[in-house]
Amino acid sequence: MYTAQAEACATKMPIREYHETDLQALRAIHAAQGFDYALPDLRAPLFVTKIVLTADAPKSGNANPAPSCESGGMHLSIGVAPEQGSDRILGAVFLRLTAEAYLLLDPKAGTPHDRWRALLTLHAAAERDAWRRGLEDVHAWLPPPIAKTFGKRIQQLGWIRDDTWTPYCKKLTSNPSDK
Repeated sequence: MYTAQAEACATKMPIREYHETDLQALRAIHAAQGFDYALPDLRAPLFVTKIVLTADAPKSGNANPAPSCESGGMHLSIGVAPEQGSDRILGAVFLRLTAEAYLLLDPKAGTPHDRWRALLTLHAAAERDAWRRGLEDVHAWLPPPIAKTFGKRIQQLGWIRDDTWTPYCKKLTSNPSDK
């Protein structure tokens, strides 16, 4: 069976932490991809993972020459970026924190108008709390039975249905050797 981890274990490509001196090369890669979105501000604190893949041989202490694959798992020792971003960059990955909204509201509590007022109260409180915590966006995946009708209601609150990009999800699992 093909696994991305097995292939990554076989690679010799060095991975290291992003450094601001990499920005020019990453802007060029971003432009070459031709996707219609602006390169985000990578200085934003919501970017919790910033990893660069290079084609050059690693400098001592600056990158992992190859992933370590112990006990069936993969362990990437991500090195620190060099002072000057001189490595030839092949790619990068950046993970930005976001939030997924879950609404739990008793469908039998009061009248539909009462439930709408309760939703408005919860919505305003959650929006303030998310903003206070530094989040820039919140996502909601609506169950198919309510998507059409409830979707219209939350659009009144500023939510946007965005079918421009196709979402995918990667479920992370813990590796027993990481504990």
